[in-house]
Amino acid sequence: MKRKIHSESTNCCSCEHENYENHNHDHNHSHDENHNHDHGEEFNLKKEVFSLVVILILYVSGIISEAQLHNTLYSIGEYLLFIPAYLLSGWSVLKTAGRNIVRGKVFDETFLMTVATLGAIAIHKLPEAVGVMLFYKIGELFQDIAVNRSRSSIKALLEVRPDYANIKTETGLNRVSPEAVKIDDIIFVKPGEKIPLDGEIIEGNSQVDASALTGESVPRTVRVGETVLAGMLNKIGVLTIKVTKLFDESSIAKILDLVQNARSKKAETEKFITIFARYYTPVVVFVSLAIAILPPLLIPGATSSEWVYRALILLVISCPCGLVISIPLGYFGGIGGAAKRGILIKGSTFLDTLTKVNTVVFDKTGTLTKGTFKVTQIVPSNSDFNQYDLLTLAAKIESHSNHPIAQSIRDAYGQSIDVSVVRDYEEIAGYGIKANVDNKLVLAGSDRLLHKENIAHETCNVEGTVVHLAVDRIYAGYIVIADELKEDAREAIQALKRIGVEKTVMLTGDNQAIASRIALQLGIDDYEAELLPEEKVSVIEKLLHTPGKHGKVAFIGDGINDAPVIARADVGMAMGGLGSDAAIETADIVIMTDAPSKVAEAIQIAKKTHRIVWQNIAFALGIKSIFIALSIFGIATMWEAVFADVGVALLAIFNATRVMK
Repeated sequence: MKRKIHSESTNCCSCEHENYENHNHDHNHSHDENHNHDHGEEFNLKKEVFSLVVILILYVSGIISEAQLHNTLYSIGEYLLFIPAYLLSGWSVLKTAGRNIVRGKVFDETFLMTVATLGAIAIHKLPEAVGVMLFYKIGELFQDIAVNRSRSSIKALLEVRPDYANIKTETGLNRVSPEAVKIDDIIFVKPGEKIPLDGEIIEGNSQVDASALTGESVPRTVRVGETVLAGMLNKIGVLTIKVTKLFDESSIAKILDLVQNARSKKAETEKFITIFARYYTPVVVFVSLAIAILPPLLIPGATSSEWVYRALILLVISCPCGLVISIPLGYFGGIGGAAKRGILIKGSTFLDTLTKVNTVVFDKTGTLTKGTFKVTQIVPSNSDFNQYDLLTLAAKIESHSNHPIAQSIRDAYGQSIDVSVVRDYEEIAGYGIKANVDNKLVLAGSDRLLHKENIAHETCNVEGTVVHLAVDRIYAGYIVIADELKEDAREAIQALKRIGVEKTVMLTGDNQAIASRIALQLGIDDYEAELLPEEKVSVIEKLLHTPGKHGKVAFIGDGINDAPVIARADVGMAMGGLGSDAAIETADIVIMTDAPSKVAEAIQIAKKTHRIVWQNIAFALGIKSIFIALSIFGIATMWEAVFADVGVALLAIFNATRVMK
């Protein structure tokens, strides 16, 4: 597979909240350690607020009575009040800086904070030192609130994981772990319970709430013979379900895996900030050191205390918090916001790629159409077969196939099939089926199969999806099968054009007549018909290498034969509700509602995320540049430095949370 999920190591200065939901304990950079509350403690808002209140009381008391405290012996009163406030507000920063220095990772933002505040204490600027740590702690609090809020949609997904399954045994119903249930076991789901595994309803009907999986707010009615997915909530009736997949292979297990690993695919912007912070921080430290040491030596009348103070201000201003916090938070918000709407994005890198998509290619069956086929016409070609004979023959040869067309033929036949009469079964990809049925050589498939086998016939231009049949190499007739368009298919194409997608394309294995009619109905710009699976890859290759092409190509499919095309496109999307496992595994983005209109929504979410991330980059760098210049010329004080650091970080965090809406 082209895109295997893997973890990337974090860097010492990157502040990227990798795997928020997993509380990753192996963070290499300081800010994550600092913000994960001692390696994974649950965020406790009341505890944090209480701590801040205590610090504020000490700090405000010190500010009010600073003159009296300063006049005590050796200013001891000032130290007794401000130092406890400093340690309470800055202990996590000091501890992390010390730990990182021991590990050899010196240059990070906690190092900048520690040097700046200890330097301020050394030159007797105690209120400023405490102020820096206090407002930094306030910034941490707002950041944690923002992270927890952006995590909520993904946390809701994690909570839909079923806890148990009611399995039918000889002694009655037993409650077991979903992992203990095997394929073909029978389970019962009562009203109000979560469906624990993927399966087929064999008794009962009900309404199921699929909102946690797909984002759909309206409950879905399900009946005998329909497929239900693990994680759906049964609303009203008792359902008896035959399990079709093990828990580890179920929809909910795959979704949880996708979401939990989503942050391992980092966007180019995030990688840039990681590299930027790695070089930026030591440069700031050495520039500050030069400002503290050189002017008193070179400028007549310059005092060490004044230039040390300016250098300390520069250190505080230069902390890259706004960037290294808000950018990963913005991408995480984009992934979480999309998940809430039934769009699972496997990494922030695909959000960036989506913003550049200008060509969208759709598979037809199961993507633009419902894939729920019905037999509409049975046409025998000679007197040896009537309609019933032809349908019986088709049902028998299609008895081993899982294709929706085969299922529709078996449904139309409506009787049990003795599969023992079918021998030497061979499925020819893109053509059809060849088998021995009742000691006769039977072919069933497309017009292309008849040409391949040199079967003479005169029915090349039949409107609709057609299964031709030949017995002992003599043409027997054909069956016409109809497929319906999805309700939002036309709106999906219109929405893509509204948001600036330049070209829409449809690929199908169906004949030219069907492809032309559907393309016209939907307003699709171009189409390719009568394609084999490998020919679909060739079409994508051609689009990827179009001369003058300046955008990316997205492909949306659902079948197992779509997996190679999904893998080859710049962005591969799979219909996840009823799509094949291979397509979902290969895809970069999974649409759980099976609605093609979600493609435009995914692109819109990506563009909004990208816009907000770059707003934060421009804002943070712009403000910091201004205040760095002011600090060098002695205009900015430590209070302005606090705004340039914590204030900018807070504003960037608040801006990043907008992507969730």
